[in-house]
Amino acid sequence: MALTTIGLMALLGCFTGFMAGLLGIGGGMIITPFLIMLIPSSLIPHDHIVHVAIATSLATIAFTSLSSVRAHHKRGAVLWNVVASVAPGILVGAVVGAQIAGWLPTFWLSLIFAGFVGVSAFKMFLPGTMGKFFMGIAIGILSALVGAGGGFISVPWMVWCNVKMQNAVATSAAFGFPIALFGTIGYIISGWNVSGLPLWPIDLGYICIPALFSVAITSVLFAPLGAKVAHSIDTKP
Repeated sequence: MALTTIGLMALLGCFTGFMAGLLGIGGGMIITPFLIMLIPSSLIPHDHIVHVAIATSLATIAFTSLSSVRAHHKRGAVLWNVVASVAPGILVGAVVGAQIAGWLPTFWLSLIFAGFVGVSAFKMFLPGTMGKFFMGIAIGILSALVGAGGGFISVPWMVWCNVKMQNAVATSAAFGFPIALFGTIGYIISGWNVSGLPLWPIDLGYICIPALFSVAITSVLFAPLGAKVAHSIDTKP
């Protein structure tokens, strides 16, 4: 991979890491389309580029979310009781979503990604324990399908449930790790025996290792900065 491409991916990591800390998003809505453009066609066949970009985006979120949630936790902003209620559904949904994505042709996966971006924010009342579990499944499946950390769903959901913005951002950041971890495992499994993909150390299933570390290293460094800015903003009307 060319040094210019690695440098651009590192800049992408700086921006998405900052936004992850600031808004509680994983950054997948930003990372995925840029990886589709930046990953060389000589490295990944065209037929697999969308799958690889989505899977690699999820893998970077596993690193970014840990850095982000650590910064938010220090400020006591993570609602761990909500995380505990939603996370089991997220685990199920992330693995299932990754398997579904592995079965889908590139065209349909691209269509789902575009549609998700268009309707990512929606309103919903905070449900009971079972409702949170099924909400977790929905967040996990959609996040795994489009390579996002779930913040585009979970933050608006919690804000409209009258959760304070800083708490919604911090709690969404905590959702990002289980989504990313189990989604990544799912993409490794679904891409394990796909013909045409490079072998380790270039790819691990659908995960592009050089792209993963190019983005992840800088995103981890900038996520705490975004969290610091988030807690300095007065969200009172």
